[in-house]
Amino acid sequence: MINFLRQIRETIARWWLEFTLQTKLMAVATLVVSLLMSGLTFWAVNIIQEDARLNDTRFGSDLGLLLAANVTPLIGENNKTELAQFSHRFYSSTSSIRYMLYADEEGSIYLGIPFSESEVQTSLTLRRKIHLPDDYAQHTDEPMVRQHLTPDGEVTDVFVPIIYEGVYKGVLAIGTNPNPTVVTSSNLTRDVTIAVFVSIWVMVILGAVFNALTITRPIKELLVGVKNIASGNFRQQVDLPFGGELGELILSFNEMAEKLERYEEQNIEELTAEKAKLETLVATIADGAVLLDTELHVVLVNTTARRFLNWEGLAIEGNNVLYSLPNAIQSEITRPLYRMAKGEMREGGEFRVTLKEPVDRTIRILLTSVLDLARETVKGVAITIQDITREAELNEAKSQFISNVSHELRTPLFNIKSFIETLHEYGEDLSREEQREFLETANRETDRLTRLVNDVLDLTKLESCRTYRFEAVDLAQPIEQTLRTCQLNARDKGIELKQEIQPNLPSVLGHYDLLLQVFTNLVGNSLKFTQSGGTVTIRAHLLEIEASEPEQDNELFNVLVTPRVRIEVADTGIGIPVEDQQAIFDRFFRVENRVHTLEGTGLGLSIVRNIVEKHQSRVHLSSEVGVGTTFWFDVAVFQTAKPVLPADHLLEDLPGDLAKLDVAVGIAQ
Repeated sequence: MINFLRQIRETIARWWLEFTLQTKLMAVATLVVSLLMSGLTFWAVNIIQEDARLNDTRFGSDLGLLLAANVTPLIGENNKTELAQFSHRFYSSTSSIRYMLYADEEGSIYLGIPFSESEVQTSLTLRRKIHLPDDYAQHTDEPMVRQHLTPDGEVTDVFVPIIYEGVYKGVLAIGTNPNPTVVTSSNLTRDVTIAVFVSIWVMVILGAVFNALTITRPIKELLVGVKNIASGNFRQQVDLPFGGELGELILSFNEMAEKLERYEEQNIEELTAEKAKLETLVATIADGAVLLDTELHVVLVNTTARRFLNWEGLAIEGNNVLYSLPNAIQSEITRPLYRMAKGEMREGGEFRVTLKEPVDRTIRILLTSVLDLARETVKGVAITIQDITREAELNEAKSQFISNVSHELRTPLFNIKSFIETLHEYGEDLSREEQREFLETANRETDRLTRLVNDVLDLTKLESCRTYRFEAVDLAQPIEQTLRTCQLNARDKGIELKQEIQPNLPSVLGHYDLLLQVFTNLVGNSLKFTQSGGTVTIRAHLLEIEASEPEQDNELFNVLVTPRVRIEVADTGIGIPVEDQQAIFDRFFRVENRVHTLEGTGLGLSIVRNIVEKHQSRVHLSSEVGVGTTFWFDVAVFQTAKPVLPADHLLEDLPGDLAKLDVAVGIAQ
């Protein structure tokens, strides 16, 4: 039952919500008016009923006094026969009396009309007594009147005391019926009021139904159609048979929907394609792009910007961009963003920021105002983010390179100029030995300057995109040529040059001149830092790698198991401190700057590193101060059937640290 009532209440509530405000106001006004009229009507009915009760009371009282005056002598004389006959005649002569009761002083009823006293065959008499009201007064001449409801209607009770010659003889109780005319009129008035109330609400309900069928329904249909069109669904038709202005409105709506549908078929696909192209372009450009509205909420952000700003996997759209930007960027662009969003600044700005997360990166941020077609109102702000890390590194390296080259060139040029000026101005005052010494010094500085320029040129060539033709090289030849070239210098310093080349060593895939330059630089470097009586040794031996699974046909695996030749240049020199071993291959880094004993350009090992990397390898070193240093690297064996060197794209995928290859070699051996 409770669920049923709840369903009815929910149904009424839902039905009420479907009505328009005008219909609700009309319903409330109708309810108020109907309740007011009904209240007035019932108030009038109550007044009429009260008057009828008062009249019934007066009528009953007068009728009771009249009847008591006629029967008092008969009761006083105890003439019950005559009393009964008179009472029957009086009861039969009017329809206003419902009953008549006579009771003695003790309240025992001895005569009642239409009731009568009956005797039981056992001679036992059942006596009935009248129950008088509590406020009934026996010794008074005024009757007592009251009213009560019965199944047959309202009855007026009249209690008249019977006093004969000053003695109380009992009571006369009569009941009178209400005035039938008044009752009929009252009932009619009540029925008419209820009928009017019901009729009003029936008319209201019918009016609401008519309103829903004739006006509300088509309006709702049109509203649904407009919403569908606004959402992009133009296949809308309102099929309702209405005439007049409403019919014209429905017809115009259908025509509009048809035109929009045709327009959609012609243009929406093209517009969607252009939009997809634009979104794809924005998503795939190398620069980061973030579009903001005038409230600085993110409208669009591409993948590149998410990567730069560490927004990957975050729902940024719709949020204020300042809450999500890294602190370094936020401190730079907060004020310009606010000014551009408010239209106080039309010209964009350019900012350069260094980020530490997710990786160290230098970025350039460009701010641009997004204007309307008239270029008068600011609609948003576009943020362009460019990664200039490589550019910054190149600029720094360029500046450092120029600074280092300028510094290195300035020293020999200054020495040459100084000695030549001295010879020019004071040549006649100098002895031939002094002149020769000055010229030898100038010659050495010239050679040093030449070596520096040549090294710079060589390094520039190696770091350029120049390609070299690799072919089979017999390592014995460049090693032998290097030893012959350095033999005189080694003999002057008392250093022994040795070579340990594995017999039947296969040819390697490389560039003869580049490998010769590597050997020359490494051997020359070792001679420079090796004391007299020391040894410089060049070793070369084959590294054999046997695949544990011959059936493997993985290209990367085949590269790793390609036979390679290891080349080592070892000396017993002063060694390289641990703190310098990481920077030993940098440009213009010279150990002699630490020991202050020898001279050099500081580019030899940098050239060696670049040449070895051209051979798809990496140079390593092992050094201990006071014991010596060993430089070593691996070169692939030349193969005629199958090129040893892999494709460039595959080599780029190999680990940069070829020490992993050495680990694989050790495991294979």
